[in-house]
Amino acid sequence: MKEVKTSVNNLAVNYKIAGEGPAVLILHGWGGSSDSWLEVQKILADHGYMVVVPDFPGFGKSFTPPNPWSLKEYNDWLNDFLKDSSLGLGEPFFLLAHSFGGRVAIKFAAQYPERLKKLILCDSAGIKARPDLKTRIIIIISRLGNAIFSPEIFARFKDSVRSAFYFLIRNRDYVKAKGTMRETMKNVISEDLLSDLSGIKVPTLVVWGERDKIVPVKCAHIFKERISNCRLEIIPRIGHSPHLEVPGGLSRIIISFLKS
Repeated sequence: MKEVKTSVNNLAVNYKIAGEGPAVLILHGWGGSSDSWLEVQKILADHGYMVVVPDFPGFGKSFTPPNPWSLKEYNDWLNDFLKDSSLGLGEPFFLLAHSFGGRVAIKFAAQYPERLKKLILCDSAGIKARPDLKTRIIIIISRLGNAIFSPEIFARFKDSVRSAFYFLIRNRDYVKAKGTMRETMKNVISEDLLSDLSGIKVPTLVVWGERDKIVPVKCAHIFKERISNCRLEIIPRIGHSPHLEVPGGLSRIIISFLKS
């Protein structure tokens, strides 16, 4: 395992690289980093793959962008990161992505299908499924809050009340995000990638934790329906982060798909 620091468009970036063989690029989720995929990275490397896991800008040891980004900037960043000749990644390669990383991977796979061998989406964010009752209530409260705090006299309390609200509904990602990254998060989650799914033409594995409460398993079935040449694997009794909960089990599923 080797940790490398490089620069992409004058932005300092950190990544981990391990193993030799066919290349696998892993994109972590929001609030995560290359550290969160260490176990899976080691297992894949031991099975004959070269595995590269970057810290997205704004996470881990990579620098934070000077201005808020949207998915377009992250997709452009990934494209530029792959041009780094020292990576030795080669193309086409395997792309594995989790949660927020799945958003970037969906955009990349739809835009550059010729650059990928296969795609794996693990509990991927990116689509807006029909909200359940709890979510609809949250949306109503949120809209009501926006109306209440719109007048200038109350505007200065808006951010603190919003943070308390997101904490109560357990959206810790929003609460933890500060400054540029909080605005980036708003940009990212506002985009629905449902229409992009049909543009994915490479063989795809959608793997999901049955008890995912962050991105519900019903989203996995939508991915399966919308992506051609797609295989679906549901991991029983597992939540949003199979790579942390059952790294060995997830790795077996991934390796089976890569070799199929």
